[in-house]
Amino acid sequence: MTSSSAADGRVLYEVDADRRIATVTLNNPAQRNSYDAAMRDAVARCLDEVAEDDDITVVLLRGAGGVFSTGADMNNAYGWYGERESAGASNGERPAGSRPSQRRRLTVDRKSFGFYHNFMGFPKVTVGEISGYALGGGFEMALMTDISVIARDTRIGMPATRFLGPALGSLHMFFHRLGPVLARRMLLTGDIVEAATVEHLGVFTETCAPSAVTARARYWAEKAAKMPADGVVIAKEAFRLVEQSQVYQGAEVASYLFHAFGTNLQFAPGEFNFVKTRAEHGTREAFRLRDNHFHVPEPE
Repeated sequence: MTSSSAADGRVLYEVDADRRIATVTLNNPAQRNSYDAAMRDAVARCLDEVAEDDDITVVLLRGAGGVFSTGADMNNAYGWYGERESAGASNGERPAGSRPSQRRRLTVDRKSFGFYHNFMGFPKVTVGEISGYALGGGFEMALMTDISVIARDTRIGMPATRFLGPALGSLHMFFHRLGPVLARRMLLTGDIVEAATVEHLGVFTETCAPSAVTARARYWAEKAAKMPADGVVIAKEAFRLVEQSQVYQGAEVASYLFHAFGTNLQFAPGEFNFVKTRAEHGTREAFRLRDNHFHVPEPE
Protein backbone atom coordinates (compact mmCIF):
# COMPACT_ATOMS: atom_id res chain seq x y z
CA MET A 1 0.00 0.00 0.00
CA THR A 2 1.36 3.40 -0.97
CA SER A 3 0.27 6.85 0.11
CA SER A 4 1.01 10.49 -0.61
CA SER A 5 -0.45 13.93 0.00
CA ALA A 6 -1.02 17.11 -1.98
CA ALA A 7 -2.19 20.71 -1.47
CA ASP A 8 -0.25 21.09 1.81
CA GLY A 9 -1.54 17.77 3.11
CA ARG A 10 -5.17 18.76 2.63
CA VAL A 11 -5.67 15.99 0.05
CA LEU A 12 -4.45 12.47 0.85
CA TYR A 13 -3.92 9.78 -1.77
CA GLU A 14 -3.52 6.11 -0.96
CA VAL A 15 -3.32 3.05 -3.22
CA ASP A 16 -4.14 -0.50 -2.18
CA ALA A 17 -2.58 -2.28 -5.15
CA ASP A 18 -3.59 -5.75 -3.97
CA ARG A 19 -7.28 -4.80 -3.95
CA ARG A 20 -7.04 -2.39 -6.93
CA ILE A 21 -8.50 0.48 -4.90
CA ALA A 22 -7.28 4.08 -4.60
CA THR A 23 -8.55 6.29 -1.79
CA VAL A 24 -8.70 10.08 -2.06
CA THR A 25 -9.35 11.85 1.25
CA LEU A 26 -10.29 15.50 1.67
CA ASN A 27 -8.18 16.37 4.69
CA ASN A 28 -9.28 19.80 5.87
CA PRO A 29 -11.39 18.86 8.91
CA ALA A 30 -10.89 22.19 10.68
CA GLN A 31 -13.07 23.71 7.92
CA ARG A 32 -15.34 20.68 7.51
CA ASN A 33 -13.38 19.68 4.42
CA SER A 34 -14.37 22.72 2.43
CA TYR A 35 -11.98 23.17 -0.45
CA ASP A 36 -10.33 25.98 -2.35
CA ALA A 37 -9.02 25.93 -5.91
CA ALA A 38 -5.69 24.40 -4.85
CA MET A 39 -7.43 21.50 -3.09
CA ARG A 40 -9.76 20.89 -6.00
CA ASP A 41 -6.83 20.86 -8.41
CA ALA A 42 -5.02 18.39 -6.14
CA VAL A 43 -8.04 16.08 -6.21
CA ALA A 44 -8.11 16.38 -10.00
CA ARG A 45 -4.45 15.33 -10.18
CA CYS A 46 -5.16 12.30 -7.99
CA LEU A 47 -8.05 11.32 -10.25
CA ASP A 48 -5.85 11.71 -13.32
CA GLU A 49 -3.35 9.35 -11.74
CA VAL A 50 -6.09 6.81 -11.04
CA ALA A 51 -7.44 7.10 -14.59
CA GLU A 52 -4.02 6.38 -16.06
CA ASP A 53 -3.21 3.45 -13.76
CA ASP A 54 -4.28 0.17 -15.38
CA ASP A 55 -3.97 -1.61 -12.04
CA ILE A 56 -6.64 0.48 -10.27
CA THR A 57 -10.33 -0.26 -10.82
CA VAL A 58 -11.99 1.77 -8.05
CA VAL A 59 -11.46 5.15 -6.40
CA LEU A 60 -12.98 5.75 -2.97
CA LEU A 61 -13.66 9.41 -2.17
CA ARG A 62 -14.06 10.38 1.46
CA GLY A 63 -13.51 13.16 3.97
CA ALA A 64 -11.43 13.21 7.14
CA GLY A 65 -12.90 13.77 10.59
CA GLY A 66 -16.31 12.25 9.90
CA VAL A 67 -17.32 14.95 7.40
CA PHE A 68 -17.47 14.47 3.64
CA SER A 69 -17.33 18.09 2.46
CA THR A 70 -19.12 21.40 2.91
CA GLY A 71 -18.15 22.36 -0.65
CA ALA A 72 -16.26 25.35 -1.95
CA ASP A 73 -14.59 27.59 0.63
CA MET A 74 -16.68 30.75 0.82
CA ASN A 75 -14.32 32.70 3.09
CA ASN A 76 -13.27 34.54 -0.04
CA ALA A 77 -16.05 34.12 -2.57
CA TYR A 78 -14.28 36.17 -5.21
CA GLY A 79 -10.95 34.46 -4.52
CA TRP A 80 -11.97 31.69 -6.90
CA TYR A 81 -11.67 34.22 -9.71
CA GLY A 82 -8.07 35.19 -8.97
CA GLU A 83 -6.18 37.66 -6.82
CA ARG A 84 -7.85 40.97 -6.14
CA GLU A 85 -5.90 43.76 -7.71
CA SER A 86 -4.51 46.72 -5.80
CA ALA A 87 -6.60 49.76 -5.04
CA GLY A 88 -6.64 52.49 -7.62
CA ALA A 89 -7.69 52.05 -11.19
CA SER A 90 -4.51 53.34 -12.81
CA ASN A 91 -3.29 51.63 -15.97
CA GLY A 92 -6.69 50.06 -16.46
CA GLU A 93 -6.38 47.86 -13.36
CA ARG A 94 -9.48 46.59 -11.63
CA PRO A 95 -9.97 48.36 -8.27
CA ALA A 96 -9.71 46.26 -5.11
CA GLY A 97 -13.02 44.75 -4.05
CA SER A 98 -14.65 45.15 -7.45
CA ARG A 99 -16.48 42.24 -9.01
CA PRO A 100 -14.71 39.99 -11.52
CA SER A 101 -15.62 40.63 -15.13
CA GLN A 102 -18.12 38.34 -16.78
CA ARG A 103 -15.41 37.06 -19.12
CA ARG A 104 -13.30 36.14 -16.08
CA ARG A 105 -16.27 34.35 -14.50
CA LEU A 106 -16.91 32.33 -17.65
CA THR A 107 -13.27 31.30 -17.94
CA VAL A 108 -13.03 30.18 -14.32
CA ASP A 109 -16.45 28.53 -14.23
CA ARG A 110 -15.68 26.57 -17.39
CA LYS A 111 -12.68 25.07 -15.56
CA SER A 112 -14.66 24.46 -12.36
CA PHE A 113 -17.48 22.70 -14.12
CA GLY A 114 -14.97 20.76 -16.19
CA PHE A 115 -13.76 19.19 -12.93
CA TYR A 116 -17.27 18.09 -11.92
CA HIS A 117 -18.18 16.81 -15.37
CA ASN A 118 -14.94 14.84 -15.62
CA PHE A 119 -15.63 13.32 -12.21
CA MET A 120 -19.18 12.41 -13.21
CA GLY A 121 -17.87 10.64 -16.33
CA PHE A 122 -14.78 9.20 -14.62
CA PRO A 123 -13.58 5.98 -16.34
CA LYS A 124 -13.15 3.99 -13.12
CA VAL A 125 -15.76 3.07 -10.51
CA THR A 126 -16.24 5.89 -7.99
CA VAL A 127 -17.44 5.14 -4.47
CA GLY A 128 -18.46 7.88 -2.04
CA GLU A 129 -18.09 7.53 1.73
CA ILE A 130 -20.42 10.30 2.86
CA SER A 131 -21.02 11.42 6.41
CA GLY A 132 -21.50 14.54 8.50
CA TYR A 133 -22.10 17.14 5.80
CA ALA A 134 -22.32 17.03 2.01
CA LEU A 135 -23.10 20.59 0.97
CA GLY A 136 -22.61 22.60 -2.22
CA GLY A 137 -19.85 21.10 -4.32
CA GLY A 138 -19.55 18.32 -1.75
CA PHE A 139 -23.19 17.43 -2.37
CA GLU A 140 -22.56 17.45 -6.11
CA MET A 141 -19.62 15.07 -5.79
CA ALA A 142 -21.65 12.78 -3.53
CA LEU A 143 -24.39 12.60 -6.17
CA MET A 144 -21.86 12.04 -8.96
CA THR A 145 -20.29 8.93 -7.44
CA ASP A 146 -21.31 5.63 -9.03
CA ILE A 147 -21.87 4.00 -5.65
CA SER A 148 -22.68 6.20 -2.68
CA VAL A 149 -22.87 5.18 0.98
CA ILE A 150 -24.26 7.86 3.25
CA ALA A 151 -25.00 8.14 6.95
CA ARG A 152 -28.64 8.77 7.79
CA ASP A 153 -27.79 11.90 9.78
CA THR A 154 -25.68 13.47 7.01
CA ARG A 155 -26.83 16.99 6.18
CA ILE A 156 -27.16 17.50 2.42
CA GLY A 157 -28.10 20.47 0.28
CA MET A 158 -27.07 23.52 -1.75
CA PRO A 159 -27.20 26.37 0.83
CA ALA A 160 -25.28 28.74 -1.47
CA THR A 161 -28.44 29.12 -3.56
CA ARG A 162 -29.67 31.38 -0.77
CA PHE A 163 -27.09 34.01 -1.62
CA LEU A 164 -26.10 33.23 -5.21
CA GLY A 165 -29.42 32.12 -6.67
CA PRO A 166 -30.94 28.75 -7.65
CA ALA A 167 -28.97 28.40 -10.93
CA LEU A 168 -26.00 26.90 -9.09
CA GLY A 169 -24.24 23.64 -9.72
CA SER A 170 -24.78 20.97 -12.35
CA LEU A 171 -28.48 21.54 -12.93
CA HIS A 172 -28.85 18.62 -15.33
CA MET A 173 -27.35 16.28 -12.76
CA PHE A 174 -29.61 17.52 -9.96
CA PHE A 175 -32.74 16.93 -12.02
CA HIS A 176 -31.52 13.53 -13.21
CA ARG A 177 -30.30 12.19 -9.87
CA LEU A 178 -32.77 13.86 -7.49
CA GLY A 179 -35.80 14.07 -9.74
CA PRO A 180 -37.49 17.34 -10.72
CA VAL A 181 -39.61 17.73 -7.58
CA LEU A 182 -36.79 17.34 -5.04
CA ALA A 183 -34.32 19.25 -7.23
CA ARG A 184 -36.63 22.26 -7.44
CA ARG A 185 -37.40 22.16 -3.73
CA MET A 186 -33.71 22.11 -2.73
CA LEU A 187 -32.56 24.70 -5.27
CA LEU A 188 -35.44 27.14 -4.79
CA THR A 189 -35.30 27.08 -0.97
CA GLY A 190 -31.67 26.29 -0.15
CA ASP A 191 -32.99 23.74 2.36
CA ILE A 192 -30.51 21.48 4.11
CA VAL A 193 -32.05 18.10 4.95
CA GLU A 194 -30.89 14.88 6.55
CA ALA A 195 -30.19 11.98 4.20
CA ALA A 196 -32.73 9.86 6.10
CA THR A 197 -35.55 12.05 4.76
CA VAL A 198 -34.79 11.05 1.15
CA GLU A 199 -33.80 7.44 1.83
CA HIS A 200 -37.05 6.15 0.31
CA LEU A 201 -36.24 7.87 -2.99
CA GLY A 202 -33.13 5.79 -3.66
CA VAL A 203 -30.95 8.83 -4.31
CA PHE A 204 -27.96 7.07 -2.73
CA THR A 205 -26.87 3.45 -3.10
CA GLU A 206 -27.05 2.76 0.62
CA THR A 207 -28.18 4.82 3.59
CA CYS A 208 -26.94 3.44 6.89
CA ALA A 209 -26.04 4.20 10.50
CA PRO A 210 -23.18 6.68 10.92
CA SER A 211 -21.00 4.05 12.59
CA ALA A 212 -21.28 1.77 9.56
CA VAL A 213 -20.44 4.21 6.76
CA THR A 214 -16.69 3.53 6.53
CA ALA A 215 -17.04 -0.26 6.56
CA ARG A 216 -19.96 -0.25 4.10
CA ALA A 217 -18.18 2.07 1.67
CA ARG A 218 -15.10 -0.15 1.79
CA TYR A 219 -17.31 -3.19 1.20
CA TRP A 220 -18.78 -1.66 -1.97
CA ALA A 221 -15.34 -0.57 -3.16
CA GLU A 222 -13.94 -4.09 -2.74
CA LYS A 223 -17.01 -5.58 -4.40
CA ALA A 224 -16.70 -3.32 -7.46
CA ALA A 225 -12.93 -3.94 -7.64
CA LYS A 226 -13.61 -7.63 -8.30
CA MET A 227 -15.06 -6.73 -11.70
CA PRO A 228 -12.95 -7.04 -14.89
CA ALA A 229 -11.04 -3.76 -15.22
CA ASP A 230 -11.46 -3.45 -18.99
CA GLY A 231 -15.15 -4.25 -18.65
CA VAL A 232 -15.56 -1.48 -16.09
CA VAL A 233 -13.92 1.11 -18.32
CA ILE A 234 -16.05 0.11 -21.30
CA ALA A 235 -19.19 0.19 -19.13
CA LYS A 236 -18.40 3.63 -17.72
CA GLU A 237 -18.00 5.07 -21.22
CA ALA A 238 -21.28 3.42 -22.22
CA PHE A 239 -23.01 4.85 -19.16
CA ARG A 240 -21.72 8.31 -20.04
CA LEU A 241 -23.00 7.98 -23.60
CA VAL A 242 -26.45 6.95 -22.37
CA GLU A 243 -26.64 9.87 -19.94
CA GLN A 244 -25.42 12.34 -22.55
CA SER A 245 -27.92 11.16 -25.15
CA GLN A 246 -30.93 10.77 -22.86
CA VAL A 247 -30.48 13.40 -20.19
CA TYR A 248 -27.88 16.10 -20.63
CA GLN A 249 -27.72 17.10 -24.30
CA GLY A 250 -25.78 20.33 -23.93
CA ALA A 251 -26.78 21.04 -20.36
CA GLU A 252 -23.14 20.80 -19.28
CA VAL A 253 -22.49 24.05 -21.15
CA ALA A 254 -25.64 25.65 -19.78
CA SER A 255 -24.65 24.88 -16.18
CA TYR A 256 -21.51 26.97 -16.09
CA LEU A 257 -23.12 29.74 -18.16
CA PHE A 258 -25.98 30.03 -15.67
CA HIS A 259 -23.52 29.91 -12.78
CA ALA A 260 -21.32 32.65 -14.23
CA PHE A 261 -24.33 34.89 -14.88
CA GLY A 262 -25.94 34.02 -11.54
CA THR A 263 -22.89 34.98 -9.49
CA ASN A 264 -23.30 38.56 -10.70
CA LEU A 265 -26.65 39.13 -9.01
CA GLN A 266 -28.01 42.53 -8.12
CA PHE A 267 -29.78 42.55 -4.75
CA ALA A 268 -33.00 44.45 -4.07
CA PRO A 269 -33.65 46.12 -0.70
CA GLY A 270 -34.50 43.50 1.91
CA GLU A 271 -32.76 40.66 0.06
CA PHE A 272 -29.85 38.97 1.76
CA ASN A 273 -26.43 39.78 0.26
CA PHE A 274 -24.00 37.24 1.70
CA VAL A 275 -20.82 38.72 0.21
CA LYS A 276 -21.59 42.20 1.55
CA THR A 277 -22.66 40.83 4.93
CA ARG A 278 -19.51 38.72 5.22
CA ALA A 279 -17.34 41.74 4.46
CA GLU A 280 -19.09 43.76 7.18
CA HIS A 281 -19.50 41.10 9.89
CA GLY A 282 -17.16 38.21 9.11
CA THR A 283 -17.92 34.75 7.79
CA ARG A 284 -19.29 33.10 10.93
CA GLU A 285 -21.70 35.95 11.67
CA ALA A 286 -22.70 36.14 8.01
CA PHE A 287 -23.76 32.49 8.08
CA ARG A 288 -25.78 33.09 11.25
CA LEU A 289 -27.51 36.13 9.74
CA ARG A 290 -28.16 34.18 6.54
CA ASP A 291 -29.87 31.38 8.44
CA ASN A 292 -31.95 33.89 10.43
CA HIS A 293 -33.00 35.70 7.25
CA PHE A 294 -34.18 32.55 5.50
CA HIS A 295 -35.84 30.91 8.50
CA VAL A 296 -39.59 30.54 8.09
CA PRO A 297 -41.30 28.70 10.97
CA GLU A 298 -43.45 25.73 10.08
CA PRO A 299 -47.18 26.36 10.55
CA GLU A 300 -48.62 24.77 13.67
